[in-house]
Amino acid sequence: MLAHVHSAAAFVLAAASGGTTSGKEESSNFLVSPDVGLMVWTLLSFVVALLVLRKYAFPAISEALDKRQRMIEESIDAAAASKAESEALLAEYRERLKEARAQADEIVASARKAGDEVQRSAAESGQAKRDELVEQAKKDIEGETRRAIQEIRSEVADLTVAATEKVTRRTLTAEDQKRLVEDALSELDFSSLGERSN
Repeated sequence: MLAHVHSAAAFVLAAASGGTTSGKEESSNFLVSPDVGLMVWTLLSFVVALLVLRKYAFPAISEALDKRQRMIEESIDAAAASKAESEALLAEYRERLKEARAQADEIVASARKAGDEVQRSAAESGQAKRDELVEQAKKDIEGETRRAIQEIRSEVADLTVAATEKVTRRTLTAEDQKRLVEDALSELDFSSLGERSN
C-alpha cells in the first residue's frame, strides 16, 4: 500500500510540474528541485489536514487528555486519602497495642501479687496446720503415755500379787494385796516415762 501511495504522490507531483514522468532521471530531478506549484499544493494539503485535525481530532484528543489528567489527579487524591487513613489506622493500632501491653503487664503483676499472697497464705496455713498437728500429737502421746503407765501399774500389781502368793504359798487378802502393790509401785519411777514422752 505504501508503494501505491508513493506512486500516486509521484504522479501528482509530476502532473503539477507540467509533464509526465518518463524516466528515472526526471523523477530524481523532481525530488531534488521542487517547483512552486508543488510547494503550494503541499502547503494547501497541510492546511486542510490541519483544519480537519483541528475540527475533529484535536478536541477528542484534548478531551481524552483532560479526562486522563482528571483520572490521574483523582487517583493521586485517593492515594493521599488512603495513605492518611492508613497512617491514622496505624497510629490507632499502635496505641491499642501499647494499651494491650500495659494491660498485660498489669495482669502479670496482679497475677504475681496474687501468687505471692497465695504462697504466703499457704505457708501461714501450713505453719498453723503443722503447729496444730504437733499439738495434737503431743496430746495423743500424753494420753497414750498415761494409758501405758496405767497398764504397767496394773501389770506390776498383778505380777507382784502373783509373785508374792507363789513365794508365801498363801492367798493374800485384799488389804495385803493393796499394801503390797503400793509398796511395789512406790519403788518404780513412772515420772521418767512421762518426761520422755514430752
